[in-house]
Amino acid sequence: MAPLLSVQGLRKSFNGRTVLDGVDFFVSPGELVAFLGANGSGKSTTLRCVMGITEPDSGTISIAGSAVNGLQGRELQQARQRMAMIFQKIHLVPRRTALDNVCAGALSRIPTIRSLTPALFPAEVQQEALDCLDRVGLADRAFDRVGRLSGGQQQRVAAARALCQRADAVLADEPVSALDPHAAEQVMALLRELAHSEGLAVAAVLHQPDLALRYADRSIGLLQGSMTFNLPSSEVTAQHLDTLYAPDRNTADRTVAA
Repeated sequence: MAPLLSVQGLRKSFNGRTVLDGVDFFVSPGELVAFLGANGSGKSTTLRCVMGITEPDSGTISIAGSAVNGLQGRELQQARQRMAMIFQKIHLVPRRTALDNVCAGALSRIPTIRSLTPALFPAEVQQEALDCLDRVGLADRAFDRVGRLSGGQQQRVAAARALCQRADAVLADEPVSALDPHAAEQVMALLRELAHSEGLAVAAVLHQPDLALRYADRSIGLLQGSMTFNLPSSEVTAQHLDTLYAPDRNTADRTVAA
């Protein structure tokens, strides 16, 4: 299957320090890809460049075969709309309900006047949001305030919002690092389900190699901004991981980016 997300020659430096040095990868529909590496290896910077949060110095980012680089205005907005991001620090409105937060995924599709308050969201958007909550197993919590949900449940709401956005690709930056082991397993199982059942291209930065090897279809290793392996997770060995996480690699001068 043709890649949904393709990245070639991605480079980024901060204050003269190279963080990404020619990173190449792709993610196909129906695939969960995990990014592994020590702190400062460039994992999060990779996703932030792809999402457009951080501007890369060079490289090509393509969505469904169309390069995003150089697009402006409405064309750039439409291209970025095909990607949704789930963060470590969950970007939801805690005083609003789960349903309200999921409806926010459809903001680009509704008139501005209808987006001023959740009560004005069209009925069809609210129904779609309910369907998305059902797909992540939270339909029964739709009218609960997000601030009352557990961390794992909040990440599920974030995933439902991505579905309501109708994104083709989901980028997850350390989505389970703040969760307890049981909740982390649930969220990883959900991300795999979104990839396999919904046909989404999912890329996740993880600090837990064991989760990557159990849930991801492929794992990519980053070391000092360069890729050391890009393999089916079943083929990643202890030696591969030792290369990434050896103690002498975790030096303080590489704390520029995660």
